[in-house]
Amino acid sequence: MTARRPGSDDRERVLRVRVRLDGELPYETTVRQPVTRADLASMRPGDTVLCRVDPGDPTRVVLYLVDNGEQAATSMARILRDGRRAEATVLAAAPVATDYAGRADPVLRLDLELRAWDEPRPWRVRITQPVPLAALGLVDLGSRLRVAFFTVDRGESVAVDWTASLTGD
Repeated sequence: MTARRPGSDDRERVLRVRVRLDGELPYETTVRQPVTRADLASMRPGDTVLCRVDPGDPTRVVLYLVDNGEQAATSMARILRDGRRAEATVLAAAPVATDYAGRADPVLRLDLELRAWDEPRPWRVRITQPVPLAALGLVDLGSRLRVAFFTVDRGESVAVDWTASLTGD
């Protein structure tokens, strides 16, 4: 796998990957998607990463990482447990990964504007998180979500509290 940055400040990456699906011959394709610098360190030539493939178009591939089995889930759980609370307004939502068999929660990239009572100004973040199927209606443009965060950043310490958002708590 090789990585090229299209622009110096652009987070979108162009990656050449070899896809291996059960029962099929491996094939190469190009993937263009946003990848953080931290994630890019785990996507070096020869590394194995997980992907989702559109069964109708095998060239449509989305790459994703699972951090040490449970690190990502632990991080989100920790943010939700210990983080400060804010209200988020949905500015944009786009699918990143989907279980085409409909058995898993879709992963969406969410652009949000956050407001917290103890912060002087709202700020914008971009996060990528699984969205429970029951909560898909909550990610419409302008919708309000309950979130937790540790610090004002670009989204690295933000987690949506789907339970609170669904119940209105």
